[in-house]
Amino acid sequence: MAGRNHEWFPLATAGAMLAGGHPTTVWNRSPGKAGELTARGAVEAKDVVDAVAASPLVIVCVLDYDAVGESLAPATGALRGRALVNLTADTPARAREMAAWAAGHGIDYLDGSIMTPTVTIGTDQALVLYSGPEDVWAAHRAALASLGGTADHLGTDPGRAAAYDVALLDLFWTTVSGYVHALALARAENVSGKELVPYALGITGLMSRIIPRFAEAADEGRHPGDEAVLATAAAGMAHVVHAAEVHGLDTGVMAAAHAVARRAVEAGYGADSVSHLVEVLGRKGPTTPARR
Repeated sequence: MAGRNHEWFPLATAGAMLAGGHPTTVWNRSPGKAGELTARGAVEAKDVVDAVAASPLVIVCVLDYDAVGESLAPATGALRGRALVNLTADTPARAREMAAWAAGHGIDYLDGSIMTPTVTIGTDQALVLYSGPEDVWAAHRAALASLGGTADHLGTDPGRAAAYDVALLDLFWTTVSGYVHALALARAENVSGKELVPYALGITGLMSRIIPRFAEAADEGRHPGDEAVLATAAAGMAHVVHAAEVHGLDTGVMAAAHAVARRAVEAGYGADSVSHLVEVLGRKGPTTPARR
């Protein structure tokens, strides 16, 4: 996910379609960005209506769904009877709203999430997730394969691809935030980033075990404290917060995590696995210990 940039994805997706041998018409809200693509054989449309009218498959990738709506509004009529594949990142709720809008105007709709950096588009390393009607996916999956790598259709719920996207971005950005904070804390204690690297990589090895185990616990709703328990985890988080405060570092992320863990411990779940926080995060008020 690192390196995802909405400004470059349209160029990358159009380039991949050209490389796949598909006649490609391009249009950008900002003039002057199609030169490289037209040199490779793309046709530059004079406006969005002409762009939409050029093909039965329309792919859009902009900043957010507000930008999608603004861009496509003049071409709503031209989109009728065509397939719209929206690779713009936004929320699951917005994806479902867009699908309802499309259905109301006779437009076939697939929502999609690009899960890998721009440079992977058109290569074996690309991963794109799709959701929406099965027949629309079946009709256009061969063309969409030109975007490269793995293309997974996750089901008919148009918000499902975006749900995967936001959940995985949640994991990615909180992980990155934790790592940069760790680098700042290490530097404050005269430990260089280079010195920390091999031990940080060891943490990623632990995550490869934790991820499937916590997923199983969350799905089953069972969180036995066979190994690390919440009380111990909360104490460890408190140590990090205190060490960072000594150096005047921002403790917002870890303090927030510690507050959730502490709330679970105070509610009587201190002997449970850290995975129990999945249940706690779903509650806004005080937790009540479950019957055991």
